[in-house]
Amino acid sequence: MNRIKISRLVKSEDLNHHGTLFAGRMAEWFVEACFISGARETGKPENIVCVNVHGLTFTTPGNKGDIVNLESYVVKAGKTSFTVYGKITRNNSDKIISDGFITFVFVDENNKSMPHNIVLDEPKDEEEKESRERALRLK
Repeated sequence: MNRIKISRLVKSEDLNHHGTLFAGRMAEWFVEACFISGARETGKPENIVCVNVHGLTFTTPGNKGDIVNLESYVVKAGKTSFTVYGKITRNNSDKIISDGFITFVFVDENNKSMPHNIVLDEPKDEEEKESRERALRLK
C-alpha cells in the first residue's frame, strides 16, 4: 500500500482556548489524509464515502509553530469498504501524538455500495502489521 505523507504548520487560527492545537482541526487534517489514501488506492475519490471514524486518540497537544506530520495508508479491505490507518507526529519526532482509523465505503452514482478492487500486499514492516491487526479488532 502507498503511504500518504502530508505536513501542516500549526498557526494561530488552529489553536483552541488553551493555546494548543484544536482537536477539531487535527481531526479535519486526519480525515483529509485518510481520504487521500483511499482516493489514491481506488483512483476514484468521487466514489468514496466516510462511514466511521474509529477512536481517534490524542496523546500530546500540538503547539503554535509545530510542523504536524500526517501519514496514512489502507490497512483493511473488504469487498466494498476499506479502512485506513492514520498517525500524526510533530516536528522531527517519530513519537505519535495522535492516531486512529477511518472506514470508507465505495459507492456508485446512486450511493449504492460497489466493489473497490483494493488488494492489500503483505505488510512492509512491523508497524504496518500491527496497524492491520488493530484494524481487524475494530467494531
